[in-house]
Amino acid sequence: MTDVSRRDVLGWLGGAALGGVLAGVGGVVATARDGFAAKGKPGLKEAPKAPAWVAHPLDAAQCAPVAHAGYWEDGLGCCYGVFHAMIGAMAKKYGAPYDQFPFHMMEVGKSGISEWGTICGALLGAASAYALFWGRKERDPMVTELFRWYEKTALPIYDPGPAGQGAVGPLPTHVSGSVLCHQSVSTWCFATGIDASSPKRGERCARVTADVTVKAIEIMNAKLNGSFAPVLKSKAEAACGECHGKGKVSPILKGRMDCTPCHGGSAHVQDKFRNHP
Repeated sequence: MTDVSRRDVLGWLGGAALGGVLAGVGGVVATARDGFAAKGKPGLKEAPKAPAWVAHPLDAAQCAPVAHAGYWEDGLGCCYGVFHAMIGAMAKKYGAPYDQFPFHMMEVGKSGISEWGTICGALLGAASAYALFWGRKERDPMVTELFRWYEKTALPIYDPGPAGQGAVGPLPTHVSGSVLCHQSVSTWCFATGIDASSPKRGERCARVTADVTVKAIEIMNAKLNGSFAPVLKSKAEAACGECHGKGKVSPILKGRMDCTPCHGGSAHVQDKFRNHP
């Protein structure tokens, strides 16, 4: 019997293993080639098409309680509540691809994005839902309509009845004049005398989550049936934009928010009127 050195054995085993790996890779490549080949190539199969992200009409009355409950679900908050109520409803009825979305990621919008008090998370959730189906040109008017409504509407409107988790029964309403979480919550708390850390304030935001869902669905359904026609205007666009828009006397304005809540001239905010030309 011929003596075989340790090096020879290891070399042989390594070669065999490498050959097996290459054979496996070759099989994977062949499978990928056969199943996912470029379109029009002879002798190759078409790749299976993934289900399309297509918007479907929703029943706002059915989605509102889901949004309210979603706000409280594991503390996921307003952004998750709206998005899950809308896309989750499509997932329940139509399955893929809607049921494949990692809904938990929308928690990032809670409290104005990771507690920063910037955009109201409920609005972010709705705008994100729109973005699954429409590009910027079609989506922007929908977002603007929703945001303008939020600025000018006394909220909350929705009343979950006994399903209220932070409070049961009517809550006071207030017009925030702003799409910012910081402004929306703070002015409501100031107007009502309710502390921002109280369960009632949490319930207020849960109900606003339902309100935004209802309005967002109203806009989306109108878009789908061809009746969507934006009607709301912004004081910032109507006034400040006359002088501060692109190509104007002072092109420094960025954004579409109503400027008054943050620059209204009170003792607590910057006075935009002082020494203003």
